[in-house]
Amino acid sequence: MTNAHRIVFGSLFAILCIGLTVGAAQDPAARATRLKDIASLQGQHSTPLIGYGLVVGLSKTGDRKQTIFSAQSLANMLERFGISVPSDQMKIENVAAVLVTADMPPYARMGTRIDVTASSIGDARSLQGGVLLPTPMRGPDGEVRALAQGALSLGGFGGGGGGNSVQVNHLTVGRVPSGGLVQLAMAPEAPAGDSIAFTLMDPDFVNAGRLARAINTELGPDAAHALDSATVSVRVPADYRNAVPDLIARLEPLPVDTDAVARVVINERTGTVVVGGGVRIGPAAVAHGNLSVRITTRVEASQPSAFSSKGDTTLVSNQKVDVSEGTAQLVSLEPGTTLDTVVRALNALGATPRDIIAIMQALKAAGALRAELVIL
Repeated sequence: MTNAHRIVFGSLFAILCIGLTVGAAQDPAARATRLKDIASLQGQHSTPLIGYGLVVGLSKTGDRKQTIFSAQSLANMLERFGISVPSDQMKIENVAAVLVTADMPPYARMGTRIDVTASSIGDARSLQGGVLLPTPMRGPDGEVRALAQGALSLGGFGGGGGGNSVQVNHLTVGRVPSGGLVQLAMAPEAPAGDSIAFTLMDPDFVNAGRLARAINTELGPDAAHALDSATVSVRVPADYRNAVPDLIARLEPLPVDTDAVARVVINERTGTVVVGGGVRIGPAAVAHGNLSVRITTRVEASQPSAFSSKGDTTLVSNQKVDVSEGTAQLVSLEPGTTLDTVVRALNALGATPRDIIAIMQALKAAGALRAELVIL
């Protein structure tokens, strides 16, 4: 073994040891999560809203003539102001038709401000600099629940001309912060009764049991019990029978020692790898190398001899194929090693995110990856 190999594998061993030490030294209290972050009061949920509107003020980046409904909408609006213009005679480029969506909180009241999102449904190239006209937004029951309007915020920009252009981020979807004004609330019933229930956002029997124990520690024995993996029932104490919101405010900040499913999420389109906590691997040896095939084509002209009475000039394609294989090093992984440590060790060996994705899939196929593999 050369000195270079001793340095690489020495560094790998140090990284593995440091990762195992850090994982073992984590304080359980550091993993505690507030009750309000993992569960919500059963029966209380947000209401989706949707509406159809127009965005104006664009710089010739709006819907073109092929999108007929934006011109019809503008003609109908102008007719209400006493201006009659046939929609088929309009030529507009500064208007875009959009669908406006939002989520209304469960306890929103008349006058509450909410964020709205406007998405182009025509062939507009950009909503940059646009202003959303007043748009009624309806709930699932068909009633108008909110009114949205305001200047769009895209988080990007675009420009150019003469065949040259530049674009940063997505330009056909924009947000209007606090652009929705609630007109008619859903008026949910205030929590009351002898018992209330909390619903876990991610159903898990372990977390449901720990949540019940945390509430029992706060309110007393047998105050709460888990009905299933997603529901925890809480008996309302006599002191809170007429003040259930005060009880909820007391319980929501409670710390709960949560447990998470071991999961690895991979997005092959962007080369993103996200490793969840608690991921472990079994004993395995990993070697990974890249095989590159490069084909180049060179076109040359073949001409007949000088003063030749026969023959034509033709083009001849000459192809050259180069095959190269990257050097791969064998890495031995001990059982119980955290995957986060393995990823850092592979990075130290020069593995790219694409290489790590391939290695994770191979470890799962070999049965050495002790986690759920999610591929987006």
